[in-house]
Amino acid sequence: MKIGVVTFPGSLDDVDAQRAVRLGGNEAVALWHGEHDLRGVDAVVLPGGFSYGDYLRCGAISRFSPVMAEVVEAAQRGMPVLGICNGFQILCESHLLPGALIRNDHRKFVCRDQRLRVERTDTPWTSAYSAGQEITVVLKNGEGGYVADEATLDRLEGEGQVVARYVEHNPNGSLRDIAGVSNERGNVVGLMPHPEHSVESLTGSGTDGLGFFTSLVEAVLA
Repeated sequence: MKIGVVTFPGSLDDVDAQRAVRLGGNEAVALWHGEHDLRGVDAVVLPGGFSYGDYLRCGAISRFSPVMAEVVEAAQRGMPVLGICNGFQILCESHLLPGALIRNDHRKFVCRDQRLRVERTDTPWTSAYSAGQEITVVLKNGEGGYVADEATLDRLEGEGQVVARYVEHNPNGSLRDIAGVSNERGNVVGLMPHPEHSVESLTGSGTDGLGFFTSLVEAVLA
């Protein structure tokens, strides 16, 4: 699978995401925010960082990048798209996912190994996991609190669109401990923690995040 990783001005984790894509058995394709060409990729990752300096709101400027017009159109056709941290914020700003991400309730940046429970496993990004599986993934954010109105939260719960949930400790005040959500179809997933930093045993938190990058391959070979 050819997976495009978009670089915006201020992206910090694009190279890490490319490495995780390769470790997951896929081909990483670097995409530039100012281009209108997805270069024939099969899926797209929007990485973490501080796109456009997080001016206005996190992801609010990036949603207008030329490449995002292509990403939105492709996602609406069913292309798998994964937004990690700032990428999650961009997906919400682009209305590909419901809700929004706001400043952490304790008003501090948090960086820690975070325990998660995988709730939805029928997406292209999570099929390598089993429902209810608990994993440990790196988390680092200052505006990671997921919010939505009660009706939206009830719909996400009722339709199985909560992809991952914080367990043991809610690090940022996200409503209902939500760490990640999907669209109804399941091809678009946003996740606040960073699975691309949890793909090698040498670097701290282990390899629990690798499943987000092997799932596409496993789905094709299934």
